[in-house]
Amino acid sequence: MADPTAPLLDAIDLALLQRLQTDASQTNQSLAEAVSVSPATCLRRVKRLTEAGLVERQVAVLSADRLGRLLGHGLTAIVEVSLERQSTEALDAFEVRAVADDAVQQCYRVSPGPDFCLVVTVADMPAYQALATRLFTTDANVRNVKAFFSIKRAKFESKLPLPLDLIE
Repeated sequence: MADPTAPLLDAIDLALLQRLQTDASQTNQSLAEAVSVSPATCLRRVKRLTEAGLVERQVAVLSADRLGRLLGHGLTAIVEVSLERQSTEALDAFEVRAVADDAVQQCYRVSPGPDFCLVVTVADMPAYQALATRLFTTDANVRNVKAFFSIKRAKFESKLPLPLDLIE
């Protein structure tokens, strides 16, 4: 069900969101030209979309491959975590600990199956062991952990799919 407090989005809003999630560093002038509105209108719309929480933040996406060549490739793992007790308090407590750890890049509470899926990035296997100790072995409520180690990243995308037929 749609959120009744959410702003209504038109084709210009969707075009702005699509362009921002592709390149948020572009100037307001170039963004306005790309969606055929005045710079003032563009600025006002982007501000409204941001205030509505549709734009969470603007970040730089680093090249893992190029950075890896400079710093050492590191280790990425997708980790399934099942808890012994699934009370709201127990799930919330684990989630708070997981999202607070810098090695955890993504944290999803999932169902069915495990309770959480984490994407973690660490320097090497000893660093993964330290993470496992911090998050899993010292928590008596963690029942099962299953880690899958990445040997190749075939795709990484941060863009959300938008209804492009409304944009063009």
